[in-house]
Amino acid sequence: MNLRFQRRLAAQILKCGENRVWMDPTHIEEIAEAITKEDIRELIREGYIKKMQVKGTSRVRARYIAAQKAKGRRRGHGKRKGAKYARYPRKRRWMKNIRAIRRTLRELRDEGKLDRHHYRKAYRWAKGGIFKSKKHLIQHLEMMGYIEKEGS
Repeated sequence: MNLRFQRRLAAQILKCGENRVWMDPTHIEEIAEAITKEDIRELIREGYIKKMQVKGTSRVRARYIAAQKAKGRRRGHGKRKGAKYARYPRKRRWMKNIRAIRRTLRELRDEGKLDRHHYRKAYRWAKGGIFKSKKHLIQHLEMMGYIEKEGS
């Protein structure tokens, strides 16, 4: 039985594509008799013709993988494409380190543990890349006698 005309009318009324129109297979004869838009509207009200939901892409797998990555999984050698310094560039590592060192220097100066002359000197050393980390900075300043040793 050819229901293309009814399907086209139903698609117009439901404001969707013809492929999304569902017709109840148990009421095909009644649907075939419908020749006006009003007939189709009546069948829609009765539930013999419906608009199907749009098919989407399931995100279940994507969410699962994202959750795994949040835990730190799926990060091994086999998953890495970029080189070591493409994934975490030297510059970004430098910025992270130098900001921490400069913040520490500022705190020491503001607390009065480091005078401004030694602060400037240590700041230039930091810029020159002398200190590997905050801890190294503090050890160096203590060794030079610029600040008091912690716990003494």
